[in-house]
Amino acid sequence: MGVIKGVLKAGVAAKAIEVAKREAAKPENRAKAKEMYAKFSESRRARKAR
Repeated sequence: MGVIKGVLKAGVAAKAIEVAKREAAKPENRAKAKEMYAKFSESRRARKAR
């Protein structure tokens, strides 16, 4: 029974990674990620300047 659960979990994880890669390849999602990173970087810089 444990082996079956392990195989199922591995399959679910592989599918999740596949979906994440596909979504990351979309230009609109890349733009959002870039914007979020810039916002995060700016907030970190502001905290260090204090």
